Amino acid sequence: MKIKDMELYIHIPFCRKKCNYCDFCSFSSSKGQVEAYMAQLESEIRAWGESLPGRKISTVFIGGGTPSLLNAGQIRHLMQTVRDSFQVEKKAEITMEANPGTVSFDRLKGYLEAGVSRLSFGLQSMQEEELQYLGRIHSREDFLSGFEAARAAGFQNISVDLMSGIPKQTMESFEDTLRKTAKLGPEHISAYSLIIEDGTPFAEDENLEELLPSEEDDVRMYEMTEKILEEYGYHKYEISNYSKPGYECRHNLGYWSRIPYLGVGLNAASYLEEKRFQQTESMKEYLDQKNFLRYFEEARPLSWEEQVEEFMFLGLRRTAGVKETEFEECFGRSMESVYGPVIEKAEKGGWIKRNPDQIALTQQGILFSNQVLSEFLLSE
Repeated sequence: MKIKDMELYIHIPFCRKKCNYCDFCSFSSSKGQVEAYMAQLESEIRAWGESLPGRKISTVFIGGGTPSLLNAGQIRHLMQTVRDSFQVEKKAEITMEANPGTVSFDRLKGYLEAGVSRLSFGLQSMQEEELQYLGRIHSREDFLSGFEAARAAGFQNISVDLMSGIPKQTMESFEDTLRKTAKLGPEHISAYSLIIEDGTPFAEDENLEELLPSEEDDVRMYEMTEKILEEYGYHKYEISNYSKPGYECRHNLGYWSRIPYLGVGLNAASYLEEKRFQQTESMKEYLDQKNFLRYFEEARPLSWEEQVEEFMFLGLRRTAGVKETEFEECFGRSMESVYGPVIEKAEKGGWIKRNPDQIALTQQGILFSNQVLSEFLLSE
């Protein structure tokens, strides 16, 4: 393979309890299953290391599930396997997701010593009633004590996930959540709007609709998020992500910039050599697996049209947008020759703003991003 630098995503599927909105590959498990999974996960990492000799890892993201159900020793062993298998950059960003209901000072200190440099707390809300309806296992106090413990342990780069448009939420309660979170001073805040996914408890709740904020309030919450977070020194660098200067999530910026990444573990997605492929979501199949490169070998490379679409879809998520010179370097044609009429229409509609060598979504374009981005489809 030709890949030299890439990112690494590691999936830990275990949860103490699945949240009511979650459709991720996650579930509760026994101690024996966790141990078997971690052993197989490390085998997968070593197999890829042998197939990608000398590859440099710029970022690592340990997601889930609830990675913080693992103890510090397990994370230390996992990270050592990564370092033994790949060249990890000296200043690599190494992120780990954590549920506030599963952490302690000692555990957090151990994660830091294992090499985790960035902690991502799944808070979602500062309101107890909203947390309970979401099915979260933690309370507001759990988060506050966890955040304080993380700072005491030495973490200097903390991200907090928030959610808008959730049951029982009001404009006032969401503003309270935003301000209380921002006052703590995390380096990064992700603020996503709830999406009701098929197969989740929320999708089957017949009374849910009457508990959700109106579409108008959902839009107002989105607009309020940027306004309030700006007051506390955060800037929006992607549709749903805000950071203090210099603390943008490098791993996610890599996704949106089409940097190659390897995903290991159950149901993990990868993007290597213009191929997108995904590991099995069957635990039995995963634990029995011998050829970890099977899904890569079976995947077909993306067509030229698909690569162009991804360049636009992913790049326009960033507030900086996409550069026309970069488009031409990647695809050998000008953006104007491929998308001239589409860009002109979007610009006239107030959805896209155009600067020299760059186009980006306007605030109105972000609010209707699904509709705007669908205009950039080439393969249909």
